[in-house]
Amino acid sequence: MKGRAPVSTDVIKVKLTRPVEADLPNGAHLMVLEDHRAPQVSFQILIPGAGGYFDPADTPGLASITATMLREGTTSRTTLQISEALERMAASVGAGAGLSSRDATISASSLTETFPATFDLAADVLLNPIFPDEELSRYKERTRTGLLQQRTSPGFLANEMFSKVVFGNHPGARISLTAPSLDKITRAMLADFHKSHYVPDHALIAFAGDITMGDARKLVESKLSGWKKSGAAVAAVADPPAIGPGKIYFIARPNSVQTTFLVGTQGVNRMASDYDLLDVTNQVLGGGPTGRLFTILREEKGYTYGAYSGMSATQFRGPWSASMDVRTDVTEPAFRDLLAEIARMRDEVVPAKEFEDKKRGMIASFALGLESPQAILSYAVTSWVYKLPADYWDKYPDRIRAVTEAQVQAEARKYFDSGRLHIVIVGDPKIGETLKKFGPVEMYDTNGKIIGGASSAGSTVLRR
Repeated sequence: MKGRAPVSTDVIKVKLTRPVEADLPNGAHLMVLEDHRAPQVSFQILIPGAGGYFDPADTPGLASITATMLREGTTSRTTLQISEALERMAASVGAGAGLSSRDATISASSLTETFPATFDLAADVLLNPIFPDEELSRYKERTRTGLLQQRTSPGFLANEMFSKVVFGNHPGARISLTAPSLDKITRAMLADFHKSHYVPDHALIAFAGDITMGDARKLVESKLSGWKKSGAAVAAVADPPAIGPGKIYFIARPNSVQTTFLVGTQGVNRMASDYDLLDVTNQVLGGGPTGRLFTILREEKGYTYGAYSGMSATQFRGPWSASMDVRTDVTEPAFRDLLAEIARMRDEVVPAKEFEDKKRGMIASFALGLESPQAILSYAVTSWVYKLPADYWDKYPDRIRAVTEAQVQAEARKYFDSGRLHIVIVGDPKIGETLKKFGPVEMYDTNGKIIGGASSAGSTVLRR
């Protein structure tokens, strides 16, 4: 038809370039993906056991702050000297550790000619941080302001409650530092955490770009010669406990001009046999601007600027959730239609054309993402982290094509069952009575303090 782009039905085949790999004497694993088309090199060091999952229960954020502070001064460089050196080289060096992640990561990138100096700086940051008291004080001051500001965000309040509901006391529930933990953390605690957790025994050092395995190994052996094996065990994590029956949690936010919805439950970990099935199911429902939530709730109904769903799967079972922000005056119909779209995934088989279009889009997006060596390396890193088969990504298009409509409906019935959906809603207190039409409601203030017990105008949870 005139005016429409042609749709290709060709079968996409991929075969990813394999990195060269080697085990090092200190227990680390070296991975190099050569690509000499551009004079640039990037790398990352992945350190299992140094992420926020391993924070003490009373000091969430210790791992995150440790990683952040690595760049704030070493035994030979001040934070200013580090920043000036990176600016001169047009290079970057960063470090981070998620509040609930297993790993900490140090990453860097620069032009080929300055990469040895960039790697030397990154190695200094990794091995010789001093965590200066004055820089820690500045960090705390900046962060305290942020902790106050985030409580004014309905999105933060929804995520905070949802994480508690999905994970309970599991480390996965951590999404933010707390003021007490921030005050408690000292330079000595950072140094102790670094000494005990930043060990090479099970680490990954991965390079991509204009570098050979020989040159990469020389750099590692030269600059990281002081990174000695510690004998530490593999950092183990566990799934959160099973989630309880579905419920509605309402956070009353006075004078809110919109209502924020976050609907979800526990999903899968990254190694789950049905990971691809749930991924396709999620994409049909809420994956981007072609997902049902966006096309129905935004484009057809005009309730919201965007409605999406997503899933997180790491070494432990993560959440699946759908989210949207709507005007207060359409809270009830938007909520009803959101639940109806989730229910439709359970109750109806996805039409063939919609299903094939979604799978074709997923495969095309994957193929387009293979244009840079950094992207290909990220897939190799994922395979290493989760112990995936060597041809896992080569077979990705075939696996997605093989998913059937019946499998997707079965996944929706399993994970989107109304009895296990937990719903967090943030909005003006006046919508509280409206929400009771849908089932039992627990009411909270913006500090997470309960202000009303479960109550309902009916007996069925999450009626639609």
